[in-house]
Amino acid sequence: MTMRTTYLVQTFILKRKRLCPGDQQVSPTVNGALKRAEAMATRLPGTAAIQIVADDETGELESATILGRFGEVPEDFAETLQAA
Repeated sequence: MTMRTTYLVQTFILKRKRLCPGDQQVSPTVNGALKRAEAMATRLPGTAAIQIVADDETGELESATILGRFGEVPEDFAETLQAA
């Protein structure tokens, strides 16, 4: 069982006056994800930098951690992330 760590930037967009998930972008490092999320938040309503740890063979999610939030992020985003 090999664990793989992936760093993502999750964007949020406004649809009908509600925050909804937008695109996800993979970053090679923690700092890269945080910097990209912070920069993208200047052009979008909000972003979040996320660390995902999953089994490389089965794809089973081990953990998901929010590294940083920038701009507007839905209040229930952390709960939604943990439920996935």
